Amino acid sequence: MGPGASPEGWPLDDRGVAYGDGLFETVLLRDGAPQLWAYHLARLARGCRVLGMPMPTQHDLERPLAQAGEGLAVLKLILTRGSGGRGYAPPAAPDPRLRWQLSPFVPDAARWKAGVRVRLCRLRLGLQPALAGLKHLNRLENVLARSEWSGADTAEGLLCDSEDRLVEATCMNLFWQRGGRLETPRLDRCGVAGTLRAVLLERLPIAEVDAAPGVLASAEAVWLGNSVQGLWPVTRLDGPEGEARQRWTIGAVHRRLQAVAHAPLGHPTRLDD
Repeated sequence: MGPGASPEGWPLDDRGVAYGDGLFETVLLRDGAPQLWAYHLARLARGCRVLGMPMPTQHDLERPLAQAGEGLAVLKLILTRGSGGRGYAPPAAPDPRLRWQLSPFVPDAARWKAGVRVRLCRLRLGLQPALAGLKHLNRLENVLARSEWSGADTAEGLLCDSEDRLVEATCMNLFWQRGGRLETPRLDRCGVAGTLRAVLLERLPIAEVDAAPGVLASAEAVWLGNSVQGLWPVTRLDGPEGEARQRWTIGAVHRRLQAVAHAPLGHPTRLDD
């Protein structure tokens, strides 16, 4: 059990352990204050409605915050349906189990400034509109996709669905600018609707689109982002075998979107100094 973890263990009959029957949230804490907290709670509440589970109380969800110290940390909340039911059949009256872990966090400032190299993954995400957007515990597709590379030079892998539409990176959302218009993949068939993505969609005219990977060849700028790491500019896109396909030079357009994304997280908004 890592530092800052909730003390209770996981029984083998827990449905999250047995079936991935549950949800999780990964929250950036700054001096004990959860960033984008309302967005994380809203996504968790939506997941509970879809899965038919009671939402934890605000008190229970905020209990770990009292143990967070100064500086940056990451709070991981895991909510399962608990134990019970027969086989896949869920219990009629679920008793959810909430666990959490606090971990120190140091952002990778070099990736903010210098950008990252990414690759297209061979794995394709399955379509399941009923679960689209949720941060549920069934993440084997992401695990398999992340196993496609091991070198530290590659920061992330881009995932398409089974119909060759761009969806996301293995643990970040994807954005690009094309013809002066900001775009991001539509997430109504699969993928995780990130909380930072939700903020950017509220604050900027970002179009949600269906697009194949080839669209990135005509993009002026590409970014990856989530609510912990902030926004990384993409400087190189490789194919599934590591062959270079596209390169970008970081410019003012990259910094403008980073500034908007980093402000609500407390991350630096000026990165050229």
